[in-house]
Amino acid sequence: MREFAVHLTHRPGEIGRIANILDKVGVNIKSVAAMTINNSQGMVRIIPDDIEAARSALQQSNVRFDENEVIQVLVENKAGELADVADKLSNAGINLLAMYVTGIAGDMVELAVIAEDPKKAKKILE
Repeated sequence: MREFAVHLTHRPGEIGRIANILDKVGVNIKSVAAMTINNSQGMVRIIPDDIEAARSALQQSNVRFDENEVIQVLVENKAGELADVADKLSNAGINLLAMYVTGIAGDMVELAVIAEDPKKAKKILE
């Protein structure tokens, strides 16, 4: 699984602009996380259902983005689970780029983990 970290300006309509670019080529957004950075820049992280179509649409629209491998981690929905994942990565010297929830089912939470060394992180979290 892959995600696109799209760099935006911090102004109204930016997330909609990106969503419309993907909609025009029939890309469904499976997960999204958006944030501002220093109240001047924005970023939206998107996991699309069609990686190739999303990449092509963003490139053709001259949208600046980073593409990253996503490590999916399923944890129990209870105190300490996030700390356990973070500690495992930290103890292995793995720096995180992002982490966000992609799903909740019953007592389980699915996390998207984006790490500087995805192969090493995946091995640690298996």
